[in-house]
Amino acid sequence: MQSKRADIRIIADEVLSDNWYILKKYTFDQQRREGEWQRQSREVYDRGNGATILLYNRDRKTVILTRQFRFPVFINGHPDDLIEAAAGLLDNMDPESRIRAEAEEETGFKVSRVEKIFEAYMSPGSVTEKLYFYVAEYHPQDKTGAGGGIKAEGEDIAVLEMPLEEALKGIETGLIVDGKTIMLLYHVALKGLM
Repeated sequence: MQSKRADIRIIADEVLSDNWYILKKYTFDQQRREGEWQRQSREVYDRGNGATILLYNRDRKTVILTRQFRFPVFINGHPDDLIEAAAGLLDNMDPESRIRAEAEEETGFKVSRVEKIFEAYMSPGSVTEKLYFYVAEYHPQDKTGAGGGIKAEGEDIAVLEMPLEEALKGIETGLIVDGKTIMLLYHVALKGLM
C-alpha cells in the first residue's frame, strides 16, 4: 500500500479479522518533526463511512430520537439502551440518499429537505469511519410508518419524540451519552433552529 504523504511509509498490513468488518494491523514508519523516522504499529477497524440525522420540529420544540441496545456500550458498563439520533452506514450510497432512507427506516418519518451541517471522524485513533451529519425539520404528516429499523439486521428500535430542552438535560444527567447525538443536539440548540 502506497502512502499519500512523504512523511509516512507503510511497511506492512495484516488482516486480523474479516468477520463483520475489517480489522487490520498496520506497521508504518513516521518521520517526526525533528526529522527522525520512528516505526509504529496500529490496529485499524474499517467499517465504512456513515451518516446521522437529527429530526426537529420548530413549532413543537421537539426532536426525534431512537432507543436501542448497543452491545459494545453494554460490555463497557452502560446498563441501559442508548438514546441516539438516527444513523447508518452508507453501504455504497451517497450520504444524503442514505440518511433519507435511514431516517425513514428507523423513525418512520419521510423527510423532504435535509441539511448537511458537517463531517467528523468520531474515533480517529482506531476507526476509519467518517460520519456525515444532517438535520431536517419534521412535521406530524411526514410520518409514513412505525420506524423501528430492519429486523433482519438485528435492529429493534424504539422511536422517541422529546422536547429539545429535555434532551439537552439528558446530556447533563447521563441519559444521552452517544457522541453523534450530543453533537447534533448542541448544534440545533446553538444555531437556534427552534
